[in-house]
Amino acid sequence: MTDSNDLDRLHDVIGRARRAGADAADATLTDAISVSIARRLGSLEGVERSEGRDLGLRVFVGKRSAHVSSTDLGANALADVVERALAMARAAPEDPYAGLAEPEDLARAWPDLDLDDPVEPTPERLTALATAAEDAARAVPGVSNSEGADAGWSRHRFAMVASNGFAGTGTGTTTSFGVSVLAGPADAMERDYDHVAVRFAADLPDPVALGRGAGERAVRRLGARPMATAKAPIIYDPRVSRGMLSHLASAIAGPAIARGTSFLKDKLGQRVFAAGTRIVDDPHRKRGLRSRPFDREGVATTRRAIVEDGVLSTWLLDCRSARQLGQRTTGHAPGGAVANLYLKPGSATPAALMADIADGFYVTELIGMGINGVTGDYSRGAVGFRIEQGQLTHPVSEVTIAGNLREMFRHATPANDLTFRYGVDAPTLRVDGMTVAGR
Repeated sequence: MTDSNDLDRLHDVIGRARRAGADAADATLTDAISVSIARRLGSLEGVERSEGRDLGLRVFVGKRSAHVSSTDLGANALADVVERALAMARAAPEDPYAGLAEPEDLARAWPDLDLDDPVEPTPERLTALATAAEDAARAVPGVSNSEGADAGWSRHRFAMVASNGFAGTGTGTTTSFGVSVLAGPADAMERDYDHVAVRFAADLPDPVALGRGAGERAVRRLGARPMATAKAPIIYDPRVSRGMLSHLASAIAGPAIARGTSFLKDKLGQRVFAAGTRIVDDPHRKRGLRSRPFDREGVATTRRAIVEDGVLSTWLLDCRSARQLGQRTTGHAPGGAVANLYLKPGSATPAALMADIADGFYVTELIGMGINGVTGDYSRGAVGFRIEQGQLTHPVSEVTIAGNLREMFRHATPANDLTFRYGVDAPTLRVDGMTVAGR
């Protein structure tokens, strides 16, 4: 479908809803295509392709609202969607904060974010990526088995129209591949992996290098053992340090703040990280995995510092939570969703960051989700390497690291090795004063 056809269909649905009694409405149309292949131990295990379309309609009757979606876009089906949405809205409880975005907050024009790769890779190309990655990983001495390799491509089209005057479309592609392998004998195996996703296939890294790195990390984990329980500095590898930003984003999301269920609910305008810390959400980064010109309410997005010089400078607000808090939406619908969130790198190298650590823990993988969003208490299973006299020594497993996010944020020091890879990104990160619970 062309953009104009998408928008015409949505304008028609909005018109039907308004004529049937809706005071306001918005509608979305998504088209998704995906291709994936799976390969293991040198054999192709599967090739899949899926295509789907979905239309969603949200209607408001006074301060009552309802949402209905359908994959059937025929005229009779759309008439039924409108009828059901209005019936549900009239039966719903009133919400004093419900409603569409204010016209002055809507996106009217937006930059070209270069998110759509026009070339769809063939299944053979995807198979070659997965094959090269797995073969390279399995060739590493000590690798004994494989959990498999995968590669995929997807294109997602999105269109939105609202009765407040918004109309917009967007298209994005993603190409990805990854591998997971095991090292060691059957009674003492260790696993590691790597995975990458980009907007344009031309930006993919060398699959041989990625696979070799996954294999080498798996071998390096052989012989892992617990550390003794102690207070110790923690170094988070970039694969896991980004989790700290995810915890921050959850804690400052508008719905959590409006409900009063966040440990940061009274910290706006206060220092929550060390001086000099800067955390940015940039929805307009070219080819960014989470880049977007407008949010799911049609509100214009903008690059903004979430934390400036260690001070929390904003909540992440959608329209409903903004009204509840007496503020203005920040373009983070739905529910405070971030775009490309990153922690500005520091000046020290990762090696310099741990040079003075006599006894610490370098974390490469986290297990479980022991995070209490109300209190900030943090407890995660972890694997990685012991740090002794500033150097990585033996691999570590079967330990738990614990602390409180309030203190962890204040004692976090970033290294200088930031790379944009996941959509939420952070450099190597040192956090002092945590507890490692082992033997």
